[in-house]
Amino acid sequence: QVQLVESGGGQVQPGGSLRLSCAASGFTFSNYAMTWYRQAQGLERELVAFIGTGGAATNYADSVKDRFTVSRDNAKNILYLQMNSLKPEDTAVYYCPRGFNYWGKGTLVTVSL
Repeated sequence: QVQLVESGGGQVQPGGSLRLSCAASGFTFSNYAMTWYRQAQGLERELVAFIGTGGAATNYADSVKDRFTVSRDNAKNILYLQMNSLKPEDTAVYYCPRGFNYWGKGTLVTVSL
């Protein structure tokens, strides 16, 4: 069955960096475009980044553009999100769904002093 396991979250100070990973299994990872979403407490889920099947096509929410970079390793079935210059408003649970039907448990990112 489809499994998506996010990792790499934690607490970091403003201006810091984190690299999130998403291990995918149960489907042919290289056949699917992938996304990163986040959900802050009390708010709706927000699309953060998109990456095409080959990794060349990417797109970002305006709020993270020039700070976050999405990438993928199709040989290892892993999706990444490199997050730099983190801000308190980046605090959220981050998810790497496949489409709209398959979601992992997410990984919590907390940006605070």
